[in-house]
This record gives sequence, C-alpha cells and structure tokens, in this order.
Amino acid sequence: MIDRLAAMPDAGASGAGASSSGASSSGAASSGTVSSSVASSGAASPTAPRTTAQYRALDAAHHIHPFSDMGALNRAGSRVIVRAHGVYLWDSDGNRIIDGMAGLWCVNVGYGRKELADAAYRQMLELPYYNTFFKTTHPPVIELSALLAELTPAGFSHFFYCNSGSEGNDTALRVVHQYWRTQGKPSKKYVISRTNGYHGSTIAGATLGGMGYMHEQMPSKVEHIVHIDQPYFFGEAEPGMTPEAFGLARARQLEAKILELGAENVAAFFGEPFQGAGGVIFPPSTYWPEIQRICRKYDILLVADEVIGGFGRTGEWFAHQQFGFEPDLLTLAKGLTSGYVPMGAVALHDRIAHALIDHGEFNHGMTYSGHPVAAAVAIANLRVLRDGGVVARVKRDIGPYFQRRLREALDGHPIVGEIGGVGLVAGIQLARDPARRVRFDNGGEVGTICRDFCFDGHLIMRATGDRMLLSPPLVITEEEVDELVGKAKRAIDATAGRVLVGI
Repeated sequence: MIDRLAAMPDAGASGAGASSSGASSSGAASSGTVSSSVASSGAASPTAPRTTAQYRALDAAHHIHPFSDMGALNRAGSRVIVRAHGVYLWDSDGNRIIDGMAGLWCVNVGYGRKELADAAYRQMLELPYYNTFFKTTHPPVIELSALLAELTPAGFSHFFYCNSGSEGNDTALRVVHQYWRTQGKPSKKYVISRTNGYHGSTIAGATLGGMGYMHEQMPSKVEHIVHIDQPYFFGEAEPGMTPEAFGLARARQLEAKILELGAENVAAFFGEPFQGAGGVIFPPSTYWPEIQRICRKYDILLVADEVIGGFGRTGEWFAHQQFGFEPDLLTLAKGLTSGYVPMGAVALHDRIAHALIDHGEFNHGMTYSGHPVAAAVAIANLRVLRDGGVVARVKRDIGPYFQRRLREALDGHPIVGEIGGVGLVAGIQLARDPARRVRFDNGGEVGTICRDFCFDGHLIMRATGDRMLLSPPLVITEEEVDELVGKAKRAIDATAGRVLVGI
C-alpha cells in the first residue's frame, strides 16, 4: 500500500485523522464547536470557539458561494468542513465524511500531505512571490517546467502558467489564434467545442463550454465559438444504434461543421477526453480516432482539456492517452497541485511553442503566472504521484478494483442505466427504465434526491442531472473503496425506494 502520509499530523493539533469515530482529541468537533482564529465580532482570540450555527450565520451574512442558489443555501445552512485527512473530511458537528470527489476532482494525493505543506513553507520563507514578466524567472518555475517535460507525452516541452483551468482554456484560445497569425492564416478564427462540455467559468471558458444555463447569465459570448453535439450514447443515441456507429456519427458532426464554416476559417477543436462536469460521459471507442482524423485532414488544432483527467485520474498520466489521440495543446490544473494551492498551465506541442517563440511578443499573462509557491507545491505533488507510484497503482491495482466493485454493487440495479468510467472516475446514470435507456422526467430531481441521501450517509457523491459522479483521491485504499461503494449503493437504494413508487 502507498505511504499516503509522510508524517501523521499531531493528534492534538488536528484530531484523530484515521479515527473511525471522527471525534477530535478535544471533543470539540463532536459537540458542534470548533476552534476559530476569529472571534464572533471580527478580530480576536486565536482560540475563540464557534458553533456550527455561528459559522452558518456568518457564512450567510458575508459569503457568496459559486454555482449556488444563495437564498436556498442560506435557509438550509452550509455544511462546514473543518479539516481533512487522507480521503476523509470532518464537519463542524464531528461527522466523518468520505470524499468521493477529491474536493472538486483535484485532491489526487489525498489530504494531509506533509511533503506539500513543507514545500510551500520553505518556498514562502525563501521567495514567497516574484513575477515572471520583465525578463525574470525563478528556480521553482524552471524546475517545474523541466519536470512537466518529463511527464507529458513526447513533443511537449514548453509550458505557460496561470491560476486555474478556466484561465488555462482562455490561454489556449489566445495561443491558438496567435499560432495561426504566425502561420499567415489569420482567417482561421472559429473554434468548435461541444454541447454540455465544460471549460471553465470565465467569459471565454463558459462560451467554450456548451452549458446554456451559464450562457444565460453572461452579457455576451466570445465570438467565433460554435458547438456540435456531445457523444452521450445513453441519453442521445437513436434506438437500435450501436455505440460504435453513434461515436462515428457524433465525430462526423465536426467535419460537417468545418465544411459549413470553411476549413480556412476554423482554428481548433476543444474537448475534454471524457466530459467531467457534464456527467463523466465516456465517448464510444470510435469517437476520438475519428475526431483526430478530421482535425488532421483539415489542418485544425486539437486541444485536450485535461483539467480533470490529467495527472493520473484514468490510470494514465493524461486522459487523452487512455483514448489514443494526440493533441496539439493540453490545458492543465487541479491535479497539478492536488488543489493544495491554485495553479493552471497550458502544455504546448513544440511546433506550436516554436511558432510563438519565433514571432515576437505574446501579449498575455497574469500577476501570478508561475507563482513560486504554487510551482514548489506542484513539484512536490508530481514527485509523490510519480515516485510514490500513485499513478501506476491507479492503472494496475486500485482503479480496476474500484471499477469492479462499483459494477458488482450496481449492475442490474432497478434505477441504474449505465456505469461509465475507468481508473478512479465514474459516472452512474440513474434511469427510469434502464433496459430501454429511458431517463427520468424532470431531469436532475432524482440526482438531487440521491445526492441528499449521500450527504445523510456521510458520502460526497456529486449529481449532474441524474448522473452520479465519483472521483476519489488517487491514494484511496481497497477498504476505503469498499466503504465508498457501500455508501453509494445505500444512497441509490434509498433513492429507488422513493422514486419508483407509483411508476
């Protein structure tokens, strides 16, 4: 088994991280009171206690959450997470929760890694910040770039840094357009992506993503971005169609769109190797080879959004390797630092990088591009993933075990239509009639019911519509997989008991 923690946190400082009861050493968490560095009126004692109710009141008074109905959330009250260790979270009422989503798909090495905390501490003392503008660089970003060049596929040896996956996809758009300008083809401006894809929350990232509910709240969309249909076999294939035929049909929508716009006007195709936030949708095996063939035929750049799939999630270092295609650009984040600090990046194939390098200034960047503390943490994180054998273990052992246990528990379940996934990521389709691929009416209500049963059972399992998503830390053990799968099955059983009444 992988040594998940180089050094166990002091029990008096952070509580019994491995305790099955989840109670802190002081008993504070179990009573609904936790220590806070801020007193109830603002600044004050570092040991001032707060109750769950006090936290919730302050949260409601001052904090706007992302992707949330704040009125409903404030009425119900947020769950207050106070600490984490390994694959577990603890809330302010002392409940131990297994994190089936690795935070937001990102805590690949698990919580409580002393190596990462030490790397941040050392770097903060030595060089807490300096920019990479004005002919300046620093050792952490240099070393990180060299390490990424070893880990990414052949041909990728140049990296641009940002703060998130959203910024990474914005950056990739800029790179794509600048590349075609350097090639004397400035008319190649259109970028094609997919409905129900997710590429971030900035204006450009949300435009790339094909999620209408995000578009509705934007003042405008970025020009020259268009969409084709997603390769969602369970939900969108015609009756009698095989997955292979469906994959080809959806891929060939790309060719039709290129011909509609004119190949001389199309710059790139953006896609997640598997759709993450859209529901962990794995395309049929015929899809990506056909997409790549079309991109090569019409001289279109192929951009893989590896923000969720990158750094071992599928058992390969990068998810596109699982599907056997070769992108020109990779966008990276999340698992790059395991979420311990924010960081994103774009990996440029050498032919793209050299075109930028050889044609003057690239007018793009952020204050925190290549932040030294983020770079130091990323190096420590990547060494754990590589030298600790974490990624290799996902492919060889724990990934297959996770997929097998899910299917043993849920195959044939009366409301489970399909289980898609590989490695340590899975999407579970809830359906009214699984055999005929009939989904529930009022899409999303059943998923919300199931998610709430998960919360009650101390499991984090995300709902996207009526697809239930799992993406646990890569360091999860077999025993923890068994616990996670057991809790997931109980939640789905409870959901079936509620929604099948009267059907």
